Amino acid sequence: MKFTICQQSTGRMRVRMAVRRMTLEEADRLEAFLAGLPGVVQASVHERTCCAVIRYTGPRQPLTAALSRFSYAAAPAGSAAHSSRALGRRYEERLCGMVLFKLVRRLFIPAPVRTALTILQAVPFVLKAVRTLLKRKMKMELLDGISIFISLLRRDFATASSVMFLLKLGELLEEWTHKKSVDDLARCMSLNVDKVWLQRPEGEVLVPIGEVVPGDLVAVRTGGVVPLDGDVVEGECTVNQSSLTGESVPVLKRPGSRLYAGTAVEEGGCVFRVLSGSGEGRYDKIVRMIEQSEKLKSGAELKAAGIADKLVPYTLGGSVLTYLLTRSLTRALSVLMVDFSCALKLAMPLSVLSAMREAGRRQITVKGGRFLEAVAAADTVVFDKTGTLTRACPAVAGVIPFGGRKETEMLRLAACLEEHFPHSMAAAVVRAAKERGLQHEEMHSKVEYIVAHGVASQVGEEKVVIGSAHFVFEDEGCTVPEGEEWKYDALPAEYSHLYLAIGGKLAAVICISDPLRPEARAVVAGLHALGIRNAVMLTGDSERTAAAIAREAGVDSFQAELLPEDKAAYIRRLREEGHTVIMLGDGVNDSPALSAADAGIAVSTGAAIAREIADITVSAEDLREVLALRELAEALMRRIRQNYRLVIGINGGLIALGALGVLQPAACALLHNLSTVGISLKSMTRLLDE
Repeated sequence: MKFTICQQSTGRMRVRMAVRRMTLEEADRLEAFLAGLPGVVQASVHERTCCAVIRYTGPRQPLTAALSRFSYAAAPAGSAAHSSRALGRRYEERLCGMVLFKLVRRLFIPAPVRTALTILQAVPFVLKAVRTLLKRKMKMELLDGISIFISLLRRDFATASSVMFLLKLGELLEEWTHKKSVDDLARCMSLNVDKVWLQRPEGEVLVPIGEVVPGDLVAVRTGGVVPLDGDVVEGECTVNQSSLTGESVPVLKRPGSRLYAGTAVEEGGCVFRVLSGSGEGRYDKIVRMIEQSEKLKSGAELKAAGIADKLVPYTLGGSVLTYLLTRSLTRALSVLMVDFSCALKLAMPLSVLSAMREAGRRQITVKGGRFLEAVAAADTVVFDKTGTLTRACPAVAGVIPFGGRKETEMLRLAACLEEHFPHSMAAAVVRAAKERGLQHEEMHSKVEYIVAHGVASQVGEEKVVIGSAHFVFEDEGCTVPEGEEWKYDALPAEYSHLYLAIGGKLAAVICISDPLRPEARAVVAGLHALGIRNAVMLTGDSERTAAAIAREAGVDSFQAELLPEDKAAYIRRLREEGHTVIMLGDGVNDSPALSAADAGIAVSTGAAIAREIADITVSAEDLREVLALRELAEALMRRIRQNYRLVIGINGGLIALGALGVLQPAACALLHNLSTVGISLKSMTRLLDE
């Protein structure tokens, strides 16, 4: 593509594309292309001017060379129907049209016609007020309808027209903000699945999800997220559908059952026939879930909505009382023009949604305001050890073979089994095999993940298992080869261990170096400084390994040798004792505990099921994002309390001035709406400094 560099400075340039016009979809494609280039920090494309602003690091030449090779035909298609850009354009046009019509009407339309238009526009407001009254409800629609009706009776058409314009403008801004927030949140919650296991005659093959078409057979196993809608044709599994349906209990899926994209496999595995292509229907399902799910509303939002409706009778009563005391319909109408409902119902949700967007800019995905409220109120934080407190990328430190087997063959076999399961320790085994140039073609039959810490399969006539000591020796009954007990007793204690057994005999022990994250101790200390009274570490590792990591991390206490159900039970016990608990984890085994906590926080590089079940996801690059999350949640609660004071104070003052006759009805309506817009705009500002 041809382009011209219009402006440039260190790490920033603005380029103009050599095209006459740019569609919304083309702008989306170009922006996605630029954002994906190495070294690009931020890219924004402005379709009206056909310009792109690019912030980058490193040399400029590779960036301009890549841009010159760009073509829309080769770029991945964007989702125009769900484009944030298209959404913004739609509401911009509606807003501009509304303001322009108001201006033209005032300047060029004769007064009699303006009066007739005002009366026609007032009909829906009055009818809505009548319906509210017939239902014996006292809501702000009643106040709006009464104030407009009284203005018409007084032949004050200018005031009635201004009030209706401000009400419609407020509704449009509220709808726009809500749609934009839901759209942003839906994108955060959308699938992040790049490849799938496609079943072919020669076996399972890992392919990009874009190559899958309806009718293909795809395999999914424990800990994975269902990437596409489909029908089960082979196998059985239990699926957590809470992200779409809200069901808390996993659902058993058998041949003939329907699977939905975005649901998570908790146990077992299956092969399903794909019904729809990548992304089809997923966005709409998430949007419906967000709009219908009350779990996304914080207690503060629900409280604000309740208070707003409860204050309507008092505003109406104040208007009647003002008329009885002053016999002035103007003063009574001035009181009626001011209500607390609009500001309370608009400012509180905007505060929460803005906080969620701010969290998203910090690589923190929050699935609902309720969870920010829980983070702000939490007094206890529980950490999983592996992949959370310890480094997100553990490494294989060595392989100790048993029974005369070869070290390389055992690592090859372990990688073949572990590549099916997205956990940090499994990834370490696969990475170690790749670094040593070991090809591990599928040489096993069906792979089964056992929830109590292990993987089982069949190689030839022998059963192969890999996992923790508890799983291999206690659950599977495997034994150490005779005469090699000394080697087993001498296993280095400074490492975590994965045990590989073939045919009931220990075949190898894989030593995993799992160092503490460099920021872990600072994060624990920072949480204590932010009001967390109790920091706990949970792990399935031995008591000795857990004690060493706990001392190094600075946690208050730890629990070792726990199964997944033990972790969840511990969380529930803390909550029963009256604690508000947040849980951080990254693995398949952490999912029950994440569900049990007041707010479950998953590390972004962890197992897909953990991210799907968790209420919040933080970047795996730096756990200090948890400190930012706590600060953001506390700042949100302070802003909500401040909003209460502003709404009550400002609107209470306007009511008093209207009752005293200082302000006329039109002035009261204008100042009330301006204060609502002002508080709402303030609610959308940043809570934390960069």
